Amino acid sequence: MSKEPVEIVGIGNAIVDVLSKSDDAFLQQNSLNKGAMTLIEEDQAEALYQKMGPGTAMSGGSAANTIAAFAAMGGRAGYIGKISNDQLGHVFRHDICASGVRFTTAPLEDGPSTARCLILITPDAQRTMCTYLGACVWIAPSDLDEAMIAEAGVTYLEGYLFDRPRAKQTFRRAADVAHAAGKKVALSLSDSFCVERHRDEFLDLVENHVDILFANESEIMALYKTEDFDRAVWQVREHCELAALTRSEKGSVIVTKDSDPIVVPVVPVAHVVDTTGAGDMYAAGFLFGHARGMPLAECGYLGSLAAAEVIAHVGARPQSDLAALVGRRKAG
Repeated sequence: MSKEPVEIVGIGNAIVDVLSKSDDAFLQQNSLNKGAMTLIEEDQAEALYQKMGPGTAMSGGSAANTIAAFAAMGGRAGYIGKISNDQLGHVFRHDICASGVRFTTAPLEDGPSTARCLILITPDAQRTMCTYLGACVWIAPSDLDEAMIAEAGVTYLEGYLFDRPRAKQTFRRAADVAHAAGKKVALSLSDSFCVERHRDEFLDLVENHVDILFANESEIMALYKTEDFDRAVWQVREHCELAALTRSEKGSVIVTKDSDPIVVPVVPVAHVVDTTGAGDMYAAGFLFGHARGMPLAECGYLGSLAAAEVIAHVGARPQSDLAALVGRRKAG
């Protein structure tokens, strides 16, 4: 792993994804709502895991996916997230470090086990997810690697993590450290339901603590309590230095205070298989271009390129060589 300063550090829910092939009969037998994500307790996670077929375990979570993809493009990245000192915690640490990401967060020694998302994939490519949050929500300001945050060009915060008081304190401390060092803070709104739970606090973050905002169409409209996307665009430009707003097949819109919105088209995909992780990959591509001083339209294109790769197959991590894709774009 490079000893050079990291370009980006992500802070989020450290979750181990366990993917297993399944069928409708198994879902029915276990009263699982096909295609949905359900929060479960540890005993439920253990029982379901024992019933599942052979699976593949890998580090996951929204911000972790973004950071791993950023590293896969050739960027220097770090990650902060809470795991436990258990088998799945070791899986998470090994996997994310093997992807080239600097991860030094101390594990939880006395408390809940490492978070996991049990993902059952049926033949129609539907993903039914059961998530136990466990140790990841125990993150606290003391877990921050402040030296790494101070050296990173951007600190990237995952909105999903914002549910607990200590996590909120962690967000604000990380933003303070980054800004004290003259660096940028980015936030992903993560989910419209997450926005609705924390709207006032998210608005405060966007207006006073965040330089770069990532959101999809439903999230940004939820933030500003409007059903008019254009109205949300004009509101966010008054509150944030830079916003990258994704709109599925309509592409994305990049918004700044000082210029007209930039519309970026999608990168065409022959067949959309699974949209999980598309927003995470868009953020990775955008931030990779941003770290290299590329024009905003090119940053948006790299985001679309990474998102197109991940929606063409099952899984929230890229299967193609992202560095090669970016390289071909540069060569072209």
